[in-house]
Order: sequence, then C-alpha cells, then structure tokens
Amino acid sequence: MIDLIGFEYTEKDKWGFSNFFSFKDFKIVIGGDDGKNRKAVENKNVDILMGLENKSERDFMHSRNSGLNQVLCNLAKKNGVGIGFCFRDVLKSKNRGLILGRMMQNVKLCRKYKVKMMVFSGAKDENELKSARDIMSFGIVLGMTAGEAKKALSLEKRKG
Repeated sequence: MIDLIGFEYTEKDKWGFSNFFSFKDFKIVIGGDDGKNRKAVENKNVDILMGLENKSERDFMHSRNSGLNQVLCNLAKKNGVGIGFCFRDVLKSKNRGLILGRMMQNVKLCRKYKVKMMVFSGAKDENELKSARDIMSFGIVLGMTAGEAKKALSLEKRKG
C-alpha cells in the first residue's frame, strides 16, 4: 500500500503503508475546466488526473457537475490515466458534502468504464497524515468496494 504526500517523510513509522511517494514522483494533473481535463486524459504521459471535483461551477438539475463524463472515462481507460481521489480535498473543503457527492459520482463512472482509481491522503505535513486503513475507509465511503479501495492504494509508476 502506497500513499502520495506533498512533503519529505523520513520517520520509521509507516502508518500501515509500505512506501510514501511525493507528488513529484508522478505526472499529476490537477483538474480544471473541461478542456484541461480532456487534454490530460488524452496525454499518455499523465499518470493521475485529480481534483476534478473542486471546480466552483454549479451542479446540473439532475446530476452532479463532477468534471468527469463518459467521454473522458473512455479516453482515460484508453491512455492508462488514473483518476485520483485526495482525502485532503475533503478535509480542507468548506463544502464537504458537495465534494463528497461529486467524488461518489466519479467513482460510479470510473467503475462503469473500468478506469483506474487511486485514493491517497495528499498530506502537506505530518499532521495531515492518515493511516492506510483510514484512506481505505475513505475509498469505501466514496462507493468503492473493499477490494477496489485496497487496489486504489496500490499506485504503480508508469515506466518511461
């Protein structure tokens, strides 16, 4: 089990993880508008697209405006781009319910179109670190099965 964090961590206690990686170790794109998201999933060099839920646009009448749709899911699957769910986005958000709802919709889309999902803490300092079980529980809250949540903690760095 691997976690992505935004600072250097050298302590012996691993919090249930086998290893920690910095954001710098992966090619991560922070989601933005629809055009930026599309360019990210079309690029085969991108490892993770995350933060799709953080846009400030209003939701649609009958569905969430979560930043992900079937076209982006198909492109992400084709190009091997994973969709990342960061616990820090929920922890630091002023509107947690909206962010969680959008993440839940994105999990449903990722499952339907068989897109890789990743959950991680995204901690910026040691006080924001969460254990592997906490991050796995976060994935389950988002609607992943226990197996999917455990698999989502196993990030693989693309070679090349």
